[in-house]
Amino acid sequence: MTRRVGIYPGTFDPITLGHADIIRRGSTLVDWLIIGVTTNIAKSPMFTDAERMAMVEREVATLGLGNIEVVGFNALLMDFAEAQGASVVIRGIRGVTDFEYEYQLTGMNRQLNDQIETIFLMADVALQPIASRLVKEIALYGGDIAKFVSPEVCKDVVARVREQGLKGDY
Repeated sequence: MTRRVGIYPGTFDPITLGHADIIRRGSTLVDWLIIGVTTNIAKSPMFTDAERMAMVEREVATLGLGNIEVVGFNALLMDFAEAQGASVVIRGIRGVTDFEYEYQLTGMNRQLNDQIETIFLMADVALQPIASRLVKEIALYGGDIAKFVSPEVCKDVVARVREQGLKGDY
């Protein structure tokens, strides 16, 4: 019997409650779920690759799931998925804008490797507005992000904002 491996890729800068929800739900769809923490050259991350990896590993450990591994990568998603033996990519969708982007991305990925399927999971209604980009923006202006991330991630983000000498002074 072949083990079904899935990839949930992202920058996770920082990992949010929305990400954790997709991880939890995605882990039920595959035998083994790899959380692929990547560097997105189009984004300006708040945290280094190593910091994001450690953050995701810590958050995944709190979920208590036994079929998840966190792996960093800096390559085309389809090359990474193939190297990991994955047959499925799991993507979270919050709304129409996400869908349009993911639809285009999936089409390109199918051109690169049509043996790897993409599964879209709709975000939980209560978590739909959460985006890492917005969490960082709220924190940078001194807003409370506790509703959007775990308490540990909240501490990490607030510490980074303070370290950078920006508002984020709760």
